[in-house]
Amino acid sequence: MARLFLTPRELNFISDITKELVKDVVGQKVYYYAVNENKTRSDDVYNEATTKVFDGPIALDALVDSLFQSDTKVDQFGVDTQYKIEAYVQWRDLVDKGLALSVGDFFSFGDVFYEVTDMMVMRNIYGMPEHKDGVKLIGIKARDGMFKAPLIGPTDISRPEADAVQTTFHQQRGQATNAEGVTGDVRELQSEAIVGPPITGAKEVSPLGDTEGSGHSSFYDES
Repeated sequence: MARLFLTPRELNFISDITKELVKDVVGQKVYYYAVNENKTRSDDVYNEATTKVFDGPIALDALVDSLFQSDTKVDQFGVDTQYKIEAYVQWRDLVDKGLALSVGDFFSFGDVFYEVTDMMVMRNIYGMPEHKDGVKLIGIKARDGMFKAPLIGPTDISRPEADAVQTTFHQQRGQATNAEGVTGDVRELQSEAIVGPPITGAKEVSPLGDTEGSGHSSFYDES
């Protein structure tokens, strides 16, 4: 589409709609651990770091694809199976938060840690190179001992931790904070006063909405 017909307002609208889907509807997160280059020391001879120091964790709203088996090898050490995962992160959200993602960093989803082995910009919006849609992270399950950090839920229903199963989901909807703390969420049309904040505010899915006593989380419209 020609730049004549696509103004910043349309680009901001596209960004806001994508954020609404990811943050206010889907509600998936990955917890990202970036390598701290200032604290990580490299070997003087090989210029490689034997031990890496990581920042984090940073919660990133994402669309996460299902796990899939990528490769299985059988050798003298047994069976070695690698699992991959794909996570889509909205580009403008990264820019708003001043975050840079890199190959070699790690992230967790569920009860598994993954190393970022590849990342790519998915596409430009209507062919405009300065306006990107999102970043796709390709992660491979980290080997035992390669990376360790406390797990952050939700993880798995079989685990004993209190946060193993998520029972509440809080929308962000451009609010600086919600019940979970600082969101860092920016909706461009709101920040430019083109549209006002949502009339109904940010909602939640929680046991507060369980009016029938079924014991399940449900939509709560008075948060």
